[in-house]
Amino acid sequence: MARMRPDAWRDFMEQPHMGVLASLRQDGRPYTIPLWFLWDGDIADDAHPSRNPPSGHLWLTGTLGRVWCKQLMNDPRMSFCIEASGPPAQHVEIDGTAEAFTLPDFDIWPVSRKLAEKYVGLGEPANDDAVDAFFANMQTEPRMLFKVTPEVWRAIDLSVYRGKRSDREHQAAQQDAPEAQAVR
Repeated sequence: MARMRPDAWRDFMEQPHMGVLASLRQDGRPYTIPLWFLWDGDIADDAHPSRNPPSGHLWLTGTLGRVWCKQLMNDPRMSFCIEASGPPAQHVEIDGTAEAFTLPDFDIWPVSRKLAEKYVGLGEPANDDAVDAFFANMQTEPRMLFKVTPEVWRAIDLSVYRGKRSDREHQAAQQDAPEAQAVR
């Protein structure tokens, strides 16, 4: 599969793409839900999903009563897939663990505000009032944050995908085969 270049990976993580969290139910079955995320880290120029993974973590926000929040507090193992359908199709997947942070022990509001700015504000000053209103509403809810520590990364960019070598070799062999010549 085509690995995402580090510069594209950095840009991808800053965009307001939706991510899908997979947490575990008590019976072990997966539970998925789309969520906003905030990347807080560095992706080096020589980043590679396994040899030199990014350093940092994701932030997710939820409320104390949400099913997925309860699940992560019970079992912090999780996966998170961030997808841009494209074209070109791109996605970043993370397997890791989530640590819960709540008031008053941790000031969740600066990160929560950044999430509102990313997804409601979209980097547009014209959306500042909408960000303020959304953030004010967030502050009336029993909010919490999860800090996701990645353990495994996958970063795929199909704009650079040429196919697996074995697939390309098979296609070349098929084009050179006498039966293929007769069909043309």
